[in-house]
Amino acid sequence: MIKNDLFLKALKGETVERPPVWMMRQAGRYLPDFMKLKEKYDFFTRCRTPELATEITVMPINQIGPDAAILFSDILVIPQAMNIEVEMKPGLGPWLPNPVRTTQDVQKVIVPDVHETLGYVMDAIKMTKKELNDEVPLIGFAGSPWTILCYAVQGQGSKNFDIAKKFCFTNPAAAHTLLQKITDTTIAYLKAKVAAGVDAVQIFDSWGGMLSPTDYQIFSWYYIQQIIDALKEETHVIAFGKGCWFALDTMAKSGASALGVDWTCSPLHARYLSGGKITLQGNFDPSRLYSPPAEIKKMVHQMIDEFGKDRYIVNLGHGILPDIPVENARAFVDAVKEYKPR
Repeated sequence: MIKNDLFLKALKGETVERPPVWMMRQAGRYLPDFMKLKEKYDFFTRCRTPELATEITVMPINQIGPDAAILFSDILVIPQAMNIEVEMKPGLGPWLPNPVRTTQDVQKVIVPDVHETLGYVMDAIKMTKKELNDEVPLIGFAGSPWTILCYAVQGQGSKNFDIAKKFCFTNPAAAHTLLQKITDTTIAYLKAKVAAGVDAVQIFDSWGGMLSPTDYQIFSWYYIQQIIDALKEETHVIAFGKGCWFALDTMAKSGASALGVDWTCSPLHARYLSGGKITLQGNFDPSRLYSPPAEIKKMVHQMIDEFGKDRYIVNLGHGILPDIPVENARAFVDAVKEYKPR
């Protein structure tokens, strides 16, 4: 039995004394101890070494005290497993030297045996679960097929993913073949994560907001729905689409346990658009963690009041920024723990 099960209760829609809290990218770059490991080991070495991934995952649990842990990994381990080379370049981020741009390129992309290619992730989950000792739940995650396609085709991060969109709109057959391969791999990957011991999974559709509402349904949500359908009987699934407020009504009918909301959509609108019956997660502006701790606490309490304490998980609207002071991150978490319903 998990001792602090607030997060799981919120996902089930149960009444809680206060909402649970965790932060996207909480296992990472704003923590001084993480930066020490970063100086010693390159990014994918940290992802592929279960001992390091475990240490990084548990770090924020001990140092800032959120109600759930999220496994340290990266969404781009999936394309790596699919025969797409991915590097992480300092100062640039993801770099794919041979992007997928043609039908022939798509044919070379494989649907791998995830236990062979991504077994190190499952080892990290088992090790992390042992280290957490049932104190808090552990979240596993994957990128949405559309978001993975964006990197695979663009070859790097982008403000508009114009090359990826051009590929989809000029060669839709190849695009859908690639999306389906990513979807099949992601389903197998997340199922393996559940079998290894994660208590919930989150799908990050970081670049869903790049698409129009119509194209979102065609190139992104169609594939996310397949993942939810495959996983929802086995575990809790959180769907998070950055900039995808326009799809909240569709998402709410998907069978997901919760929906992530970014900071551009107010709590009132998020509740209205999602129908008011599903657990929502979010949506503090990550940049607001630069504010003084007292102001952060005041704003967090206001945010909880607006969302309501039940069917709600306190989080940021996207990942924590690298230069946020640790005391400010702690103030965010402490504000939730100190919250008293009015």
